[in-house]
Amino acid sequence: MSHILNLKKFSFLVFGLGTTGCSVVKYFKKKNFYNYSVWDDNITLRKKFKRKIITNLSKSFEKVDFIVLSPGISLNKTKYKKKLIKYRKKIITDIDLLYLTNENFKSIVVTGSNGKSTTCKIIAHLLKKNKFAVKLGGNIGTPVLNLKIKKNIFVVIETSSFQLSHSKFIHANYAILLNITNDHLDWHGTMQNYIKSKLKIFNLQNKNDFALINNKLKKIFYEKKYLGKLVSLKSNSYKKIKKNIKNDYLKSNINDQNMNFVFSLSKILKIKDKNFVNAMNTFIGLAHRYEIFLKKKNITFINDSKATSFESSKAALSSNKNIFWIVGGLPKEKDKIDLKNIRRNIIKSYIIGKNINYFKKQLNNKVNFSITKNLKNSIVEVLKDVRLFKKDCSIVLFSPAAASFDQFRNFEIRGNKFKKLCKSYAKKNI
Repeated sequence: MSHILNLKKFSFLVFGLGTTGCSVVKYFKKKNFYNYSVWDDNITLRKKFKRKIITNLSKSFEKVDFIVLSPGISLNKTKYKKKLIKYRKKIITDIDLLYLTNENFKSIVVTGSNGKSTTCKIIAHLLKKNKFAVKLGGNIGTPVLNLKIKKNIFVVIETSSFQLSHSKFIHANYAILLNITNDHLDWHGTMQNYIKSKLKIFNLQNKNDFALINNKLKKIFYEKKYLGKLVSLKSNSYKKIKKNIKNDYLKSNINDQNMNFVFSLSKILKIKDKNFVNAMNTFIGLAHRYEIFLKKKNITFINDSKATSFESSKAALSSNKNIFWIVGGLPKEKDKIDLKNIRRNIIKSYIIGKNINYFKKQLNNKVNFSITKNLKNSIVEVLKDVRLFKKDCSIVLFSPAAASFDQFRNFEIRGNKFKKLCKSYAKKNI
């Protein structure tokens, strides 16, 4: 940023005291700044900040200069909708604060419906292995304000549509938009709003910045007349170098789109092909994202619990054959299962969760399936079916194509449960 905000000249309301909100408060304290107040509907959370809790929320909206809004709060759903919309110009995010209070760093900002976390992790790994000073944060787990920002450091930031929806000051030196599919429409209201939030990563770019965008979305970029240098993604270039990568996780076709972006970025940063390959061969994938965690005899077990939409599951289903697919959970709004061109890869499906009728309807007459209701039953039946399967190799794939909240608190707990059950039953039955 060309202009750094002097915190002491302004007042703030931290609205929402989850992980992000607490990181903002911690950051203010670190800066010896105390002209802020806080609010959360959760009484338990409010008790932790007694001295900073406001008594009149309406007046606070009016008086403060900035409202740092939690990314989990949708303007379309909150009971404070009217007030927040009225003072919308005041709303910023924790990522905005990073840019408003720091300078002399380079940022690589990644967004998209699918693949954000994996892409960010690969980029950070690539830079680290090539002696770049780098920090990784954002939606991937570490709030950006918890990062130590030094001169000339590269900050890799994963941004969700929730964060971008409220952001105003993100200046991405390297902006990456992976893809856009139907997702989070319950939060954004319309697909148009969802797309608009994703495109914000290009808003403040200048002619010296780089924009890496899915080829299918180039038209939008040109229409908006963004100033960043548009980088053409040449998949053939990555396919050529992919032959030299020995990492099983990255050799899978599931990561080709992510890797195309990473390789294009490596060329911009003038990283030699040899060094790119060396870095990729030492990369370890993220848990719950196409995680190959167990191989026993001719069976490979894959935990893809992070796949909370069919579009996410489609990549895993397209990358393998002889798949025994465990699917189910809380489907995303307007999500549909389209198995065209990939149904031949699926031997059988096993439906879990509380939305059985939805998945039954989606899979009917497309693939053979059983209703197993929960993970334990699924694994018991899967292992019986796998033993009867005559092919050399088979895949047990847990890629639910749905959120976890019908049976599990989050996708991590769901994925860990799957892995634990597989290891236990495979030990006894294979």
